[in-house]
This record gives sequence, structure tokens and C-alpha cells, in this order.
Amino acid sequence: QVQLVESGGGLVQPGGSLRLSCAASGSTFSRYFMGWYRQAPGKQRELVATISSASSTTLADSVKGRFTLSRDNAKNTVYLQMNSLKPEDTAVYYCNARVTRTVVGVVYLDDYWGQGTQVTVSS
Repeated sequence: QVQLVESGGGLVQPGGSLRLSCAASGSTFSRYFMGWYRQAPGKQRELVATISSASSTTLADSVKGRFTLSRDNAKNTVYLQMNSLKPEDTAVYYCNARVTRTVVGVVYLDDYWGQGTQVTVSS
């Protein structure tokens, strides 16, 4: 089992910044494929950003140029730096860990989720 704890959400004015953190349990964090998702009221959960074990990142088109994702394996933590925030960024942000395990030669992918942190962008 992997536990994820998000922090850093809050209320910010348009154009402002926030940094979300996701602390993960486990001794093999450096191997986890990590991601951030968000879900706005009445909408489906959408992928925001991912970071691989090699720190290769992907970003949704809607946040490119404004958000960056990084990880600190020594602290078992990933960070989502959000700049130039817009009202449409308002959502609950969820951290995800995708963990690979092999059992008798069969590879399984396990998904773990944090509890979510609210980000509200409003004047």
C-alpha cells in the first residue's frame, strides 16, 4: 500500500501562484510514476501532469507554460508549481502514484490516490 498526502491548496487571485506537494510512503518512491489530476464541479477528472521515475514530464495543453512538475526522491515528494493561475484552474487536485509490481513473472500496475486538495482561483 502507498499512502499519498497532498498539501498546498487554497484560495488565490487570478494571476497568482500556488505550489502543491504530494508526499508518498514507501521505500521505492523513486520508481513510482507520479501524476496530478484535477476535477472541477460537474466535470470529469482530468490529467494535469505526469512525471516518470527518470523525471520526464508531460503537461496538459491547458497548463503548458504555466505549471511545472518536479520530484524530490530524497523526500518522497512531488511538487506541482502553478503560476499565472486562472479561474478555470479551480478544482480539487489529486495526486496519483502508479506502482509496478511483478508477481510470478506477471506485471501489475497499482494506482493509488491522495485525498485531494482544493484550489480556488477567484478575485
